[in-house]
Amino acid sequence: MTVIGLTGGIASGKSTVSKLLAAHGFVIVDADIAARQAVAKGTEGLKQVEAVFGPEAIEDGEMNRRYIGQQIFHDEEKRLALNSIIHPIVRDIMEEEKQTALAAGHPVVMDIPLLYENELEATVDEVWVVYVTKDVQLERLMTRNDLTEEEALARIASQLSIEEKKARADVVIDNNGSLADLERRIKEIVAEYYKSH
Repeated sequence: MTVIGLTGGIASGKSTVSKLLAAHGFVIVDADIAARQAVAKGTEGLKQVEAVFGPEAIEDGEMNRRYIGQQIFHDEEKRLALNSIIHPIVRDIMEEEKQTALAAGHPVVMDIPLLYENELEATVDEVWVVYVTKDVQLERLMTRNDLTEEEALARIASQLSIEEKKARADVVIDNNGSLADLERRIKEIVAEYYKSH
C-alpha cells in the first residue's frame, strides 16, 4: 500500500480534502491532531512547553495557543524551540498510526501542513498538494480566522509559497472552485489512484 503525503497552503482546504479521501477508504493520519495530542493536558510535551515558554504558556491545564502563537510568529528562535519539543512526539504518534493502517491493508494519507518546509518528502511515496491561488487563499484565511489582511499575509508568508508546492507535487488537487468541483476532482484522482496502484 502507498503512503501519500497531503499538503497545501494555509486555508487551501486540506481538511475538506482529507474528509473526502477518508470517504473513499483512505486512512488519514493528521499531523495537526497528533500535534494537539503531543501537548495535551498532563503530557510530557506540555511540561516541556511550560519549561521553555513559562507559566503563561498554560491556561486551565492546557497549552495557551493564542499566547504561544504570538510568541512564535515573529521569533524564529522560539518557533524552533517549540518545534524541537513537538515534532519528535508527533512523528512517533503518526508513525504508529501509519503502520497500523498499512498492516490492515489501507492506503494512508499523511496530512502534513508543513511537509515541504520540514523536508518530509522522503517519508512518503508521493505528494498530493491542495492548490488555491494566493488571492483565494488570502480571502479564505481572512474569513476563516477573522484576520486583517496584514495578519493573513504574515501567516501565508511563514510557509513555502503555494506555487512552489504546486510545482513540486506529484498530484495537484485544484480547490479554487466550489465544493462540488472539488468532489468531482477527488473522484477522478481516487479512480486514477486505484487504477495505478
